[in-house]
Amino acid sequence: MLCCLSLTLSSPSLLMLCCLSLSLQPQTYDAVEPLDLEEFLMSQLRSGDSALMQEFGDFPNDNLAVELVEKECRTVRHSVPEEGAELDSHVRDCAQSYTQPWLVVSRRCQGDGWNAYSERSNLHKTLLKQTFESDVQPEKQEISVSLSDDSRKTLTSSDFDLRSGLTPDPRVEGLLRFNNHEDLDRFNQEARQTNRHPELFALYPPADEIRPIPECPKEHVGDRILIRCQAIKFEIDIEPLFATLALYDLREKKKISENFYCDLNSDQFKGFLKPHTPQIDQSTLSRAAIFSITYPSPDIYLVIKIEKVLQQGEIGDCAEPYMVMKETDSAKVQWHTHTHTHTHTQFILFSVLGTIRLDVTPVHDNPVASLSTELIPVKPVSEKNLRPIKEVLEFPSSEVYVPHSTYRNLLFVYPQRLNFVNRLASARNITVKIQFMSGEDPSCVLPVIFGKSSGPEFVQEVYTPVTYHNKSPDFYEEVKISLPARLTERHHLLFTFYHISCQQKQNQTSSVEALIGYSWLPILSTDRLQTGQYCLPIALDKLPVNYSLHSPEVPPVKWMESHKGVFNLEIQAVSSVHTQDNHLERFFTLCHALGGGVTFPLRVREEKIPENKLEHELKLSIISLSSSRLEPLVLYLHLVLDKLFTLIMQPMVIAGQTANLAQIAFESVVSIVNSLHNSQELARDQQGRNGLLATYLYWVFRLPDSPRETLNPGRIHHMLSWPRDCFRQSHYIRTALGAELFSQYGCDPCEEFCVLHVLYQTLVLLQFHEELALQMVVSTGVCRENAYKYAWFFFELLVKSMAQHVCQLEKHDVPRRSRFSDRFKDDITTIVSVVTLEQAEKVNISLAFFLYDLLSLMDRGFVFILIRNYCNQMSAKSVSVPVLISMRLEFLRILCSHEHYLNLSLYFSSPASAPASPCPSISSQSSSSCSLQEQRILGLFDLSQEFKQQHYLTGLLLTELSAALDMESEGSRKAINATYSLLCAHDLDHRCARPEVRAKVATLYLPLVGIIIDSINYLDFTGTGPPSEAAAVLCVCVWECILRRSFPVSPLNQSGKAVATLSAETSRNLLVCFLWVMKNAERSLIQRWTVDMPPAQLNRLLELLTICVSCFEYRVKTSERSLTQALQKSQQAKMQLEDSLLRGIGARGEMMRFSHCTRLLSMSAEALTRQRENLRWRKDLTQWRQTNEKQDKTKAELDQEALISGNLATESNLIVLDLLETIVQAVPLVDCKDSVVGGVLRVLLHCLTCNQSTTFLCHCFSTLRALVVKFGELLFEEEAEQCADLCQKVLQHCSSSVDGNRSQACATLYLIMRYSFSSANNFSRVKMQVTMSLASLVGKSEDFQEEYLRRSLRTILAYAEEDMEMQSTALPSQVDELLRNLNSILSDTVKMREFQEDPEMLMDLMYRIAKGYQTSPDLRLTWLHNMAEKHKNRKCFTESAMCLVHAAALVAEYLSMLEDHKYLPVGSVTFQNISPNVLEESAVSDDILSPDEDGVCSGRYFTTSGLVGLLEQAAELFSSGGLYEAVNEVYKIIVPVLEAHRDFRELATTHQKLQKAFDNIIQKGQKRMFGTYFRVGFYGAKFGDLDEREFVYKEPGITHLPEISHRLENFYSQCFGNSLEMIKDSTPVDRSKLDANKAYIQITYVEPYFDDYEMKDRLTNFEKNFNLRRFMYTTPFTKAGRPRGELNEQYKRKTILTTMHAFPYVKTRINVIQKEEFDLTPIEVAIEDMQKKTRELALATHKEQPDAKMLQMLLQGSVGATVNQGPLEVAQVFLNEIPADPKLFRHHNKLRLCFKEFIMRCGEAVEKNKHLITPDQKEYQQELKKNYNRLRENLRPMLERKIPELYKPLIKPRLENRDSIKRLSFRRALEENP
Repeated sequence: MLCCLSLTLSSPSLLMLCCLSLSLQPQTYDAVEPLDLEEFLMSQLRSGDSALMQEFGDFPNDNLAVELVEKECRTVRHSVPEEGAELDSHVRDCAQSYTQPWLVVSRRCQGDGWNAYSERSNLHKTLLKQTFESDVQPEKQEISVSLSDDSRKTLTSSDFDLRSGLTPDPRVEGLLRFNNHEDLDRFNQEARQTNRHPELFALYPPADEIRPIPECPKEHVGDRILIRCQAIKFEIDIEPLFATLALYDLREKKKISENFYCDLNSDQFKGFLKPHTPQIDQSTLSRAAIFSITYPSPDIYLVIKIEKVLQQGEIGDCAEPYMVMKETDSAKVQWHTHTHTHTHTQFILFSVLGTIRLDVTPVHDNPVASLSTELIPVKPVSEKNLRPIKEVLEFPSSEVYVPHSTYRNLLFVYPQRLNFVNRLASARNITVKIQFMSGEDPSCVLPVIFGKSSGPEFVQEVYTPVTYHNKSPDFYEEVKISLPARLTERHHLLFTFYHISCQQKQNQTSSVEALIGYSWLPILSTDRLQTGQYCLPIALDKLPVNYSLHSPEVPPVKWMESHKGVFNLEIQAVSSVHTQDNHLERFFTLCHALGGGVTFPLRVREEKIPENKLEHELKLSIISLSSSRLEPLVLYLHLVLDKLFTLIMQPMVIAGQTANLAQIAFESVVSIVNSLHNSQELARDQQGRNGLLATYLYWVFRLPDSPRETLNPGRIHHMLSWPRDCFRQSHYIRTALGAELFSQYGCDPCEEFCVLHVLYQTLVLLQFHEELALQMVVSTGVCRENAYKYAWFFFELLVKSMAQHVCQLEKHDVPRRSRFSDRFKDDITTIVSVVTLEQAEKVNISLAFFLYDLLSLMDRGFVFILIRNYCNQMSAKSVSVPVLISMRLEFLRILCSHEHYLNLSLYFSSPASAPASPCPSISSQSSSSCSLQEQRILGLFDLSQEFKQQHYLTGLLLTELSAALDMESEGSRKAINATYSLLCAHDLDHRCARPEVRAKVATLYLPLVGIIIDSINYLDFTGTGPPSEAAAVLCVCVWECILRRSFPVSPLNQSGKAVATLSAETSRNLLVCFLWVMKNAERSLIQRWTVDMPPAQLNRLLELLTICVSCFEYRVKTSERSLTQALQKSQQAKMQLEDSLLRGIGARGEMMRFSHCTRLLSMSAEALTRQRENLRWRKDLTQWRQTNEKQDKTKAELDQEALISGNLATESNLIVLDLLETIVQAVPLVDCKDSVVGGVLRVLLHCLTCNQSTTFLCHCFSTLRALVVKFGELLFEEEAEQCADLCQKVLQHCSSSVDGNRSQACATLYLIMRYSFSSANNFSRVKMQVTMSLASLVGKSEDFQEEYLRRSLRTILAYAEEDMEMQSTALPSQVDELLRNLNSILSDTVKMREFQEDPEMLMDLMYRIAKGYQTSPDLRLTWLHNMAEKHKNRKCFTESAMCLVHAAALVAEYLSMLEDHKYLPVGSVTFQNISPNVLEESAVSDDILSPDEDGVCSGRYFTTSGLVGLLEQAAELFSSGGLYEAVNEVYKIIVPVLEAHRDFRELATTHQKLQKAFDNIIQKGQKRMFGTYFRVGFYGAKFGDLDEREFVYKEPGITHLPEISHRLENFYSQCFGNSLEMIKDSTPVDRSKLDANKAYIQITYVEPYFDDYEMKDRLTNFEKNFNLRRFMYTTPFTKAGRPRGELNEQYKRKTILTTMHAFPYVKTRINVIQKEEFDLTPIEVAIEDMQKKTRELALATHKEQPDAKMLQMLLQGSVGATVNQGPLEVAQVFLNEIPADPKLFRHHNKLRLCFKEFIMRCGEAVEKNKHLITPDQKEYQQELKKNYNRLRENLRPMLERKIPELYKPLIKPRLENRDSIKRLSFRRALEENP
């Protein structure tokens, strides 16, 4: 069941749904009707009311531009055919496509804000370096203090004179100069505005930019490496050698590069070949090559082939020079090669030692003097004649999907194998001559074959290498050919086969070449380039005429081996002209046939197409385009799309008839788009767009030509014969254009066939964008589905065609409403509506970009209506609320990123300042005019209906933001990021640089301020980056500020918003928007707003400022590890304070509880959804984000980041300070002055708490001083807490190591003293608060710099001495007295700093300081608090709780003097049940100190609530320490107070805590581990006052002796070095045997000791570990002096120690004040041991859940057969004989009885074990039983032997009176024994 309540709110908001079920319904609202923007602008511009309106009202005239961008050519010229060459239409189209400039549509101001980031790459060079104390390393001063100081010296006395030896810091000029408050405010404001950074967002990480620009198309290049061949050397160097380099991929078994030929021969060897190489071109002298690798792999190898010149003669003769070489050790071979490559034979194989030296380096830029693979020079061109570097063409191992962008037309011929095995002739040394022929005449050979090294660039023929004496040679030659642009059927490859004679015959004068035969291969087959594998026959006769027109199988000539194929070769083409795909070739051929110039029937491969079938075949080819292989389709994608768009645009004339191919061409485009998107091999961008299509649209697409030819009647009549349903799909096809057109052809307008004629004429006149929109509207079926599925492509296609249309027709000056027809607008409306309703979830972003672009082209009011329709239609969709909000936000964010968004939002029509106030006084504010003005001012901050209509896009965005903050984090994050991106763009836009423009823009966003203030509960202000070490303290302070009751939290706001806590980063983004508006808004407007603001709203504003200070705090540069630790501390602190929030009442407690639950539920989902939006522009321009995303940063990057972060923190806090000053200056106009001033002061104090720069602190202290001067009475009259906080924060900065901070703090502190003395008359309170603040500061700060504070005290003293106006008063003397007291407190810090690493000594020192303030309760309480903090930091929770209990007892003592209430504790006596130590707090009586003295006991703790607060904290700490029983005792004191105040809510909470404590006692019981205790003795003069003193140390549970020993040894070793020695045993220390120059420490484990009567009361484990004063340790010894001996020699000494106080105490070590010792005889030691064994057995046996292993272990030690010094041996030593000494009779008997009980317990244990064992332990049980029986039998004689003297009666009975009843006291007689 779902009940919905529709709320109409007075403040603008969405209609919220109150749901009783968990299912969420879409959050709907009706977007307001937008203004007619064009009409409004025209009327406003005509009025000319505002200069800004005239300047920024409309878009600039040159906003839109269609630019031709010249293509970047890597080479000095394009590789296209020379001009004038006769080319066919396809080649001409290709050449034009590869050379024509790009066509780009640009908008002048687009991305102005984003581009500012790229212009600010050197921003850090213009920023001032801000000084932060956290970055300043204070000078460490060596302070040596002897440990041997007199311990009885008063710690609070000082022997240091401030006036001598210290120089005061420079004083602040003009501290008392201003008597007029307005002059003071003016001076402070001018000072704050100097050196301010104008652009806040320049200091902030940039927002994600939202439209990626595709990369410019370019030639594909893989990873490039430069290989330089430096030398080839062999051990024998007798002839020229030639190297060929190529890359091979072994895994793919493929050659992946063309050959690179290198000649490294000496000039001498080159001279041998000079007659054969008459021409040597520069390009062939290259010795370096650039190889490209698209798919790097470890299986890619560089293969180098070494070739030599074929020599005439026997193979043995040629090899003889190598044969005489000395055999080379194979281990030394560096390079193996077959030297006789040309004369290879299978019988002779040589390995020759040689070296090849190569230099391999990666290539990033084009080197100088490099040549492309077509041998065209690559830029940059060398001015000198350098040896060139060749680029080697890559043959990628896998497909590369990059469209062609350069002209390339190469052919590679690979002869593979020749089979002459069956030929009887002696054709063995065979070579093949390869030529490229344009005809059959020898003169038709073309010089298009690329030459090798040291020769001409191009040659007419090449020969394959010879394989010696091989009839079936395998070739490895590669022949590279530059194909002519125009190929004919006569172009062919001619192969001539020769036998080479290697043995010179006698009288041989003819050539060594003997002709064998010929073969050829036509280049074209059915007009298609031939590629692939071929096996050709060889003709033995001379080739016939016209052989080239046929394949080698046809001519009637004599063939080798009966026309059998014997020559294998492979042809590969690398061409951007020849598609090598049947579908593409057919399509291009038929398209070019439409252009004329062809004869019919048209031949397409084997098929001949007559003209009347051309249309049908063209349609089939268009349909089959999507069936093409992916790689060729991608390679020729630009040409294919251009042709299809031409077909869409132009109706074609075929055979005199007009063919409209628009629909089928459109369907083919849709099919291609679908195929490319569905391909897994092709990449998509972050918006899901296919990268190839996006690149085409942005750079390549241009409008097809649209000729306006006149129709002849014949074609019209043919068109009229078409079926009537041809064009019935459109909604406007039956539209008449006028009677005049009909009459021209004699048609009756009423006849339907005339409508078809008019339709055709209309379609002919359609523009491309109109035709495209029409096709989208009328599409059906799968085509329609895919067209809208990938609507982004057609949207961008429409936009670019529209932009070209506007620019071509020069319609910039035409009103926007007239640029496009109404019919086209109807189609656009239909398309947007269909996309919204059917595909919005998939193409939401694309639709937004489409409307974004239309705003620059069409009627903007029309586009606003489309936006309104989108919002309303989306609201009606049945999608979940989070998805709906997220989609609308993405949509609006893109629209609002428009470069003229401000103009679209009519920002210039909003007021930038507050009107002059008609009511100068407060008393007149009740007038109606003033009331109207207040409503007007407050209305500027309200999201009203009028605002949303006038500022349409802004209103929509802010409405969505307000709604999104109620929802999950993803929606709110997107809303905030959208707003943040907008303001970021405004801030950095040069058009908004002027202050008056910024003020107008800020006014546009004033409703955002109200939204942020209402959303304060959502903010997370723990910080986004890793916090500093002080971040945890920071969070605590912030939460405390928020929790204080002077910041009342308003109840749950009326809009019903729920809490959805934002992330820290999102919170910062929202707050930086708030700060930007506050920085740039008109100050008078903000001031009037704060005056008229309700008090509760003003408090929330101050709370928001506090959060801003925390969020933008400067983060200290530190290591990753410390950052992680600090972050954990921060989160822990926040969670603790959230728990305290949950305990509170009111809306905040409920909201925080709800937030805590929902955050836990959404944590896992948020981790998955919190990915950055897929909207980004040019990431290379955002140096901020790239730097921040790096994990390992250099020092320079860290310094730059710190510089920018420091300036951001300073500027953010100065904006807060400006706003606080604005609020303060409006205080006289408000009613609740004290609340406002108190709130402002708290924000300022929080600023002082955070890590601030010197610049900000200077201005902050100035504001503080102005606040003290103007409102001192309010600050010091009643608010003791504010006075205390103010004094503490200022005093803290007085100890700063930065001179500027210290100087400002000193001036502020003196002004506080002066004002409190002269005006407020409460100097005593200030004096007490300053003293307490210093005590707290000294006690809590570990890195406190007392030398800087002394200098500050001297500076304050100088202020008092130089203040001539106050010299006649008592102020100077009182200041001097105060400073002396402060100086004395500083003296205590010297020792405290020395013992920072020794916590026990430190706590002793702090305890002595606290004890010194016995007569000053405030200071004693402060030091107790300091001690509690120290203990808590060390996780000594019990001791921390005890400090708070002592503090509470102290408060109770002084409350009992003031108030007489039964529910209050009667002083410290009430606390003795918690600890008897507390009684020491009653040491001071009321006759010594009066608590009502001014300034005494005035702190927040000296109240009933303060007492309860201390005790509650103590209870929590006791609970953390596991002392749950103490929690009960604490609450016994709290409960009466709560009952007296009828605080039932707190009582309920208290009893819940008590129940939890009792449950813990029940559950944990004996499992709790309490403290472990050790006796520590110090010996040696080096210890000073610690010499010969003993302490009992309390350590955490389960602390072993080595642990404490190691800790103390480490610390004192740092003090004494090698002079420290640890005493290993516990025997008494003889001082005479110790070295006087050494220090000794003795550590002994001790146990709590109780007398028998005490054990009756200490039953539980807790009672045995609480209130402990006596401890015992034992020391074994023998009379001979050894610690161990035989049983009859073993003595034991027990030592009982008594401490001064009971544990637990406020310290973890307590002095030993008494020591008792007594020795045990050997038999007494035996008795004690046996009693212990017996107790252990009894405990293990009678456990509720017995531990079998423990029981068996005890049994094994008791009844085991091989137990050394076991029970049997003890009995044999002491019970075997009756002792001779009567004094030992009782011990003997006691031991006998112990053994009787022991043997009984053993029997019980054995029986118990019988029931615990597993089946496999039966044998073990039998052995135990056997051992037990043996032990019992062995003990029986000794246990039955009694001492007769012990059983004699003490009084003899009188036998004569047997009948009477008499009482006798006697021992058992011997006769009773059996």
